[in-house]
Amino acid sequence: MTPPTSVPKSQQHRVSRRLAFLLLGLAIAKLTHAYLRTSPNRQQFWQTGQTLMQQFGQTLRQQLAAKLIEDRRDDALQALDDPLLVSPVSPAPPRLPRLPQLPRFRLPAIPFLNPTPGGDPVRYAATRLLGVPFHLITVDLKAPETLLTIGLPHNAPLANSSRSVYGDESFVSMVDRAYAAAVINGTFFGKDEHKRVLGNMVAGGRVLKYSPWENYGTTLGIKANRKLEMVTARSDGKPRWRDHWFSITCGPRLVHNGNVALAPKSEGFRDPHVLATAYRCAIGYPKAGDKLFLVAFAVPLSLEATANVMKAIGCQQAMNLDGGSSQGLAYRGDIIIEPGRNLTNTIVVYDAQRPAPKHLIQAQQEFELGARPDFSAFQ
Repeated sequence: MTPPTSVPKSQQHRVSRRLAFLLLGLAIAKLTHAYLRTSPNRQQFWQTGQTLMQQFGQTLRQQLAAKLIEDRRDDALQALDDPLLVSPVSPAPPRLPRLPQLPRFRLPAIPFLNPTPGGDPVRYAATRLLGVPFHLITVDLKAPETLLTIGLPHNAPLANSSRSVYGDESFVSMVDRAYAAAVINGTFFGKDEHKRVLGNMVAGGRVLKYSPWENYGTTLGIKANRKLEMVTARSDGKPRWRDHWFSITCGPRLVHNGNVALAPKSEGFRDPHVLATAYRCAIGYPKAGDKLFLVAFAVPLSLEATANVMKAIGCQQAMNLDGGSSQGLAYRGDIIIEPGRNLTNTIVVYDAQRPAPKHLIQAQQEFELGARPDFSAFQ
């Protein structure tokens, strides 16, 4: 009879370790399942994950920026040490290269309401209505420090048009420079070298783009005493841009007088990217006209679904903004959604915590006293 073969002790130890890890994994899975069965725990889990992803993205961007600055500084010092590279005329300081576009991460659908605490006039919430998850910025226009303006690339004095071209800029860079309470992408713009923006623009009581023959889309305007209006040119008549402290033209219109109102082709929209299902942003306001809703949707939507959600939020009037790879949203410097491409314009919101620049505050005061945008240079 052959005696049984003894198992080496090293192999016994490996089997024991594997069994221990298997039992530990089963225990962790069981505990995790029990923890996530309750709604508050699931909410806390998603909120923690969201915070960690935002912190990771911000840290990575800072590290990339520091490395690029260090590399450019070393190149500049090397050039100064080499007499063949020194120009007899003092050159302009070198421009730092743009940060590379990071992969676009989308947060999972957020199944809970997460409002900012207190009576903040610019509030953020991640929530859902009609089964649609979205990010919501609520802007209280009754707060005197709350001001809206339009951000342009590289602090350009005018928006891109047929006679002025200032290019585009990364959303992260525009957010950092604005240092505002909230920033969201604005209107459509061309993909050619001119990158012309859609429609006319007024910000800070100053004309940024104006073409008298433009007669399409829908315009959101802020008039004296912070009175809001939304005008669809081909059905309501052209807006009176001279009366606007702030205005931006985009579209199509989503909600009119509290009802879903969609007629994109009659407004002049033919691009299938606008008409098809896509990641979308929208802007609207309630019947009282005392606040604005800036919305970025976390899932692709049709125009009709977008309009239904804007109505459910409480909008009396609402219109579509640019979306798709242009969709971008930031709250108090934190990037919630990073666009997949550079932008040519953004909607910027200031409040008491992140106040507007002094020149913008002064311009708003002058507008309330009767100053109006000057269109003479665009005639």
